[in-house]
Amino acid sequence: MAPRSSWKGFIKLSLVSVPVKAYTATVTSSEIRLNQLHEECKNRVKYQKTCPVHGEISNDEIVSRYEFSKGQYVVVDLDELSKLRAQGDKSVNVDGFIDPEAIDPIYFTGKTYYLVPDGPVGQKPYALLHDAMVESNVHGIAQIIIAGRENLVVLRPHKNMLCMNVVSYPAKVKVADAFKDEIVETAIAKEERTLAKTLVDASKIEEFDFGSYKDEYVEKLSTLIQSKVEGKEIVAVSDPEEPQIINLMEALKASVAKAQGSPAAKKTSKKMAPSAGGRKPATKKKSG
Repeated sequence: MAPRSSWKGFIKLSLVSVPVKAYTATVTSSEIRLNQLHEECKNRVKYQKTCPVHGEISNDEIVSRYEFSKGQYVVVDLDELSKLRAQGDKSVNVDGFIDPEAIDPIYFTGKTYYLVPDGPVGQKPYALLHDAMVESNVHGIAQIIIAGRENLVVLRPHKNMLCMNVVSYPAKVKVADAFKDEIVETAIAKEERTLAKTLVDASKIEEFDFGSYKDEYVEKLSTLIQSKVEGKEIVAVSDPEEPQIINLMEALKASVAKAQGSPAAKKTSKKMAPSAGGRKPATKKKSG
């Protein structure tokens, strides 16, 4: 079954319009959703809207108010809210092009769409825009209305197509400076820097296979559910032993040796013990 587009419109750049269809990039079918049941009778739990005075109420009895002071509300009607939301524009309005590194990944929300040409008339302008962006090594910054609300997006080439990533407005993301007092300036010896860099260099993945990473929680949950369905006994898996907190230099040396595949790694790890001024080994927490 062919996927259904979630949006249709145009990429607009100056006087150029490219008809496109948008498809969500994330796959929700792989998620496992658990339902909440009443333990006694095993019926699904319902979430009902209630008033402390009148009990359960319907949606048409609910109004929106903003509490500007304790117990004091200003009226905000639904028709007033609807006027705030732009409705008709079906366009990815490109403001211009930026360097790929111009927006820090911290602003990316995780919502991604594939954009493809909508019909034969869109093929050529779509290809021209894609190729020009690749050649100039740029991303587009644009705004689009999704579900009645304006969103900021980054338009970028991905393989032979264009992708659209929704990003947060700057005011919605905490600035890193808010946490600067949490980081204390620390003196680092030259040997420590050298060992740390050696460890990073030795740990570099030359042939990275992104597809080898899987959601282990989902796989374990699927196995658990299947075992429950089949009436099998569920065996608890013990937690892995927590690593000892050891002297930093010894840890770096052992890690470098391990990353480089040296047989000395085992010997070093056996000899390691907390330094005189170091912390004691972490004790394993008991569950239960």
